Amino acid sequence: MAARAPAFWLQRKGLARLLFPLSLLFGALAALRRVLFSAGWLATVRLPVPVIVVGNIAVGGSGKTPTVEWLVSMLRSAGWSPGIVSRGYGGTVDGVALVMAVSDPAQFGDEPVLLARLTGCPVAVGRDRPAAARALLAAHPECDLIVADDGMQHYRLARDIEIAVVDQATLGNGWLLPAGPLREPLSRLARVDLVIAHGPLSASSRRAAGAVPVVGMALSGGTLRRLRNPAESLPVSAFSGQRIHALAGIGRPERFFDQLRAMGLDVVEHPFPDHHRYTAADLDFAPGEAKLMTSKDAVKCASFAPDNAWEFPVQATIGSGAADRILEKLNNGRQTA
Repeated sequence: MAARAPAFWLQRKGLARLLFPLSLLFGALAALRRVLFSAGWLATVRLPVPVIVVGNIAVGGSGKTPTVEWLVSMLRSAGWSPGIVSRGYGGTVDGVALVMAVSDPAQFGDEPVLLARLTGCPVAVGRDRPAAARALLAAHPECDLIVADDGMQHYRLARDIEIAVVDQATLGNGWLLPAGPLREPLSRLARVDLVIAHGPLSASSRRAAGAVPVVGMALSGGTLRRLRNPAESLPVSAFSGQRIHALAGIGRPERFFDQLRAMGLDVVEHPFPDHHRYTAADLDFAPGEAKLMTSKDAVKCASFAPDNAWEFPVQATIGSGAADRILEKLNNGRQTA
């Protein structure tokens, strides 16, 4: 069974109302923590290079990984040499570690290994983001910028730019945990530098962002790669009219299933919990039918995938103005440094 967001997170009634007092407490503690860091009573760590944080205010997938891929590609084109730090959620690393494209996702986390493969950037993981960043910079002194993946609430790491990637569906009823899905209130969007919206936002979410620019993001793809032989590819249309099995262990698996259906495929859904640790048994069914999965899932299944398992890679298209906004902030920081 997939671990889905609780249904009561979608409405402000029932169990959500009963839990609302706990949300007020959660919000007060989160606000106090932000104030303590902002006032300097809790220490932040300033790195010798600029830091861009890519994160979210809600629990659940919003498209952060493809956003980071787009971001580092854009930065490289502009002459920067970025490195990536991540929590390494789902991995078993104790302390900090450098991640390679050939690293084991079970040890280092699926998203860091995927980012290492997609971007070719130096990647480091660790609960202590500043320590992970320092280890990365020591090993790769050529890096002149750090991108912190999913680090918005990790206030110990001082940041120069904050990018919030949001998906309206994951914002739910707009209440804080545990009555809703939010880690921070919607008003937090007004304090970031850029909001990237994966799909349309509601009017209230846009109002919450205030004067912060909001740009759209879309994920697209049309080619499949065979997990057993990544050099072999097929267009998605090759499976048109056939029943295929779609596997997804991501924050919003239904988005992946809907995307495949919109491309004309007959989809049998196989949702798994986010960051699911796959085994060969998870793919041991319907031997004569194709199995399609996201890149985040494929990176964990490649070593034991059957011959009929395929990866569906996607690329993020970010709305105009996003790159200019980021580069302008970076260049202003260079001039004042």
